Amino acid sequence: MTNRRFLALWTPRLMTDRARRLGAVDPGAPLAAVTRVDNAERLVGLDAAAARLGLTVGLSLADARARHPALVVVEANPAEEARLLERICDWCSRYTPLAALDRPDGLMLDISGVAHLFGGEAGLIEDARGRLAAQGLTVLAGVGSNPRAAWALARFSAQKVAPDDLTEKAFAKLFHDLPLAALGLDPKTVADMARAGLRRIGDVAMRPRAPITARFGPLPVARLDELRGLARSSIAPRFPPPDFLAERRFASPIATLAAIELSLRKLADDLVVLLERQAKGARRVELSLYRVDGAVRRVAVGASRPVNEARAIVRLFAERLASPEEDAIDAGFGVDLMRLACLVAEPLAPSQSEIERAHEAERARALSQLIDRLSARLGARAVTRREPVEAHLPERAEAATPAIAGEGRGGGILLPLAGGGDRRSGSDEGESAAPSRPLRLFVRPEPIEAMAEVPDGPPLRFRWRRVLHDVAAIEGPERIAPPWWRRDGGPTRDYFRAEDSQGRRFWLYREGLLGRETQRAKWFMHGVFG
Repeated sequence: MTNRRFLALWTPRLMTDRARRLGAVDPGAPLAAVTRVDNAERLVGLDAAAARLGLTVGLSLADARARHPALVVVEANPAEEARLLERICDWCSRYTPLAALDRPDGLMLDISGVAHLFGGEAGLIEDARGRLAAQGLTVLAGVGSNPRAAWALARFSAQKVAPDDLTEKAFAKLFHDLPLAALGLDPKTVADMARAGLRRIGDVAMRPRAPITARFGPLPVARLDELRGLARSSIAPRFPPPDFLAERRFASPIATLAAIELSLRKLADDLVVLLERQAKGARRVELSLYRVDGAVRRVAVGASRPVNEARAIVRLFAERLASPEEDAIDAGFGVDLMRLACLVAEPLAPSQSEIERAHEAERARALSQLIDRLSARLGARAVTRREPVEAHLPERAEAATPAIAGEGRGGGILLPLAGGGDRRSGSDEGESAAPSRPLRLFVRPEPIEAMAEVPDGPPLRFRWRRVLHDVAAIEGPERIAPPWWRRDGGPTRDYFRAEDSQGRRFWLYREGLLGRETQRAKWFMHGVFG
């Protein structure tokens, strides 16, 4: 089993790097980011030139201007800096899908089993730092067996890679001299512990735990256990890890659409091989294009049922990219990494339909492919299917869902009954029995004029859409009381299945209980059997 390893990336000059990337600052001038703190403008970010001048974070802008009048100042923008950090995290997923944000200025990557692709962990660090530096970003990195160790090395240690399986002696040599801030404690706790003579990690590690916990709480000792790897820690990736993944790295970036399409076909072949090994098909697939300038383009498509054919996957992406809502692929200065990930996979149901029902299976496959292509071209919300849902009132017993979300439920339509029960039409009465309710209802019940022998009895005849119908047979009533949990549930309904003298069957209801909810019954047509 591969030991877990984590890479921490720290962007200490994120605020000023963002300003320089916008190109509005003289490259040679010292730069600082400021914001208002306690009714005073104070420095909250410095670039390397400003730091060399002796300026520090927290210094007031007036004092900084007095010392160095040539200092260039920009306003800190936490929202834009957070978005930049998210874009950097998206770009870092080129190294591993398990890339997480470590706000406000860091990232955490699970690089277990991937460092050998870059010549080792030191090579991975140099590759990441070099590529990010080319994008105008200052980055420090650290690698450890847990996120806390990697975080501490990136920010406070000259040695950036912690050996795997540290001994007690090696741990003490690497971490004991680091300041307590390397445990991720807040400044107030660090200051309180410093007044008690605890300034470094070794000061806590070499002392009994009980007095430290009693005085400063359990957090310092808990963080020390995380650093040692005694407490299990994890990260929350920005994107869910894919079920199956195929990728290609290019020594020379590709920039033409034809090269991208050719690589996509090869990736689809590789992905299908992985799916076939576990007898699964893809329901949602995402293509990621990593450009050399740091931009990442992601395109996702979905399928209405599991797909394990490379041609079908490539066709879905072709339809998606042809959609007017999707921008054309811009390779910029070139794409050096392409990744095709299956985000959702489902088992392929065993079937002999190819032999026994070849025509039916082919029609089902053609319909599925048509649904997938339309959904990719027009968007998932534009192509829908009706799905039965749990509901009390008949008109609310179905809803439109994206057609690629899944197959409809079998066995008939789920229909609500009075009293909270439900019934599938045709499921209990046999295949040849007539359904107890129409499979399709009117969007809104239509009013009718009905004549009954007694006020609360079934109708003898009724007029609907200016046509008079004589009732030859009738079944009912089926009473549906108003939902007690809704204030606007409406009056009680008594439903009847009526057949006229010409054999046409209708589903109609009387609204309101006579003498209790209404003084004059109202009749409505809700559906037609046919």
